[in-house]
Amino acid sequence: MEEVFVLVQEFDKGDNASFVLELVNDPNWLVYIGDKKVRTLPDAVRYLREGPLSMYTRHGHGLYAVVTKTAGVTIGVCGLIRRAGLNDVDLGFALLPAYRGLGY
Repeated sequence: MEEVFVLVQEFDKGDNASFVLELVNDPNWLVYIGDKKVRTLPDAVRYLREGPLSMYTRHGHGLYAVVTKTAGVTIGVCGLIRRAGLNDVDLGFALLPAYRGLGY
């Protein structure tokens, strides 16, 4: 039997803005994923609306919030992403620094 430590769920329209602001400005995100030009909470809401939320509508999948089961804290993102230049979907993920290397 395996114990579940995290849940994967769709983002909502704005409750995750502060999380997104922190994640997309993490130095590792900027190096390995790129600068999404998210500097403020309104920018983060725009990123959610034009990114993950739009992906759900356009493709039926996208980036999802990774949430701790016990505390309900959003710690990262994961999901299937359509990327220009690829014939099929790509698996993408990123975790906040405090949650990396913990076996999630």
